[in-house]
Amino acid sequence: MLISTKGRYALRVLIELAEAPDLTVYKRLDSIADNQGISEKYLESIVNLLMKAKLIEGMRGRGGGYRLTKAPADYSVGEVLRVTDGSLAPVSCLECQNGPCVRESFCKTLPMWKHLDNLINNYVDGLSLLDLVNGDVDK
Repeated sequence: MLISTKGRYALRVLIELAEAPDLTVYKRLDSIADNQGISEKYLESIVNLLMKAKLIEGMRGRGGGYRLTKAPADYSVGEVLRVTDGSLAPVSCLECQNGPCVRESFCKTLPMWKHLDNLINNYVDGLSLLDLVNGDVDK
């Protein structure tokens, strides 16, 4: 499992939006790009993914930009990473789209991979955006 740049940047964008003094105010894309050191063009693709998943909402025109659709405590890190990266499975044989592994009935490593997959998912699903904002990741 390797978290993509999109996944890492999506979390940074959401943290920036969560740290806004007023969560009802829209934050401009160019401002986020400058603050995060991310190209505006690349950031557009990330915010489009986040908007499609209804994690943020956007508004065009004067006073436009992006804002969160719910409270920071209501976002899990896992949900954000799955929007940007899809599966968080450590090995391809655990990904649903591949169907059951042909070696499943006799694979000696499968139980270990399943356990690791559960650990990863439970950890990232147990962390909220608010936890990241507060630096409370030692769960």
